[in-house]
Amino acid sequence: MKKPLLAALGALVIAGTGLATPAAAATETSTSTSTSTSTATKAPAGVQAVTFAGTVALSNCSGSVVRFSDSEDDDPALVMSNGHCLETGFPAAGQVIVDRASSRTFGLLNSAGTRVATLRASKITYATMTDTDVSLYQLTTTYGQIKSSYGISALTLNDTHPVAGRAITVVSGYWKRTYACNIDGFAYRLKEGTWTWKDSVRYTSACQTIGGTSGSPVIDNATGNVVAVNNTGNEDGGRCTENNPCEVDANGNITVRAGINYGQETYQIPACFGLDSKLDLSASGCTLPKP
Repeated sequence: MKKPLLAALGALVIAGTGLATPAAAATETSTSTSTSTSTATKAPAGVQAVTFAGTVALSNCSGSVVRFSDSEDDDPALVMSNGHCLETGFPAAGQVIVDRASSRTFGLLNSAGTRVATLRASKITYATMTDTDVSLYQLTTTYGQIKSSYGISALTLNDTHPVAGRAITVVSGYWKRTYACNIDGFAYRLKEGTWTWKDSVRYTSACQTIGGTSGSPVIDNATGNVVAVNNTGNEDGGRCTENNPCEVDANGNITVRAGINYGQETYQIPACFGLDSKLDLSASGCTLPKP
């Protein structure tokens, strides 16, 4: 997480820096001075081109329309973002939200980053900031309806653990910007304030994500699949405090990496969903925290 988005915008004006979080609602246009590209990432031969298609802009964060490998066209579509991007505020440590009514809207982007539609939620299917930092909204439209109306397919969540060293792109629907780097490694535990996340993805320093990129899909360039959801970074070298997460290893040793950003793995999510995008936290292989 980071500071609230509006506070982050103030920091950008002053210092040209900032990081990945939300809070109060904000407009969906920006004048960010970030050096990251605002167009689709060009890919070498044999590598999937990364575009904005399927990403969304929230009022305060980024997100994406996501599906699983076995999702069907008539399944209700899902939007993924961060738990800390909820319209109701940050979930407390240990809190898990399931099947809560929501009418939140999302601006759907095409490959060029142009907003082509407004999608609406029917509910928050799942959200938490415990072990991970994720929210999944069920929409009032199906994958097939989105495809037929706008020519846009959902992004597929990979169901295997991400790989260190792989080239990735963080795609922000809020800013309509991309951030390209590699997976530097994984943090056994990532602690920020009262929240602790497990097996977090650490980016190389090239991904200097900013406020509003929270909830962005982290895409493996080789497959085009989503392997994580962008959520936080250490802003100024603080130790395990809000906006300054620290890494904790299996022996309790703490490492602080100032200026380094992180995402939360998403490969564990598909095992928790069945037919018709139905959440089943008791399903075999589902390890997401339960209420």
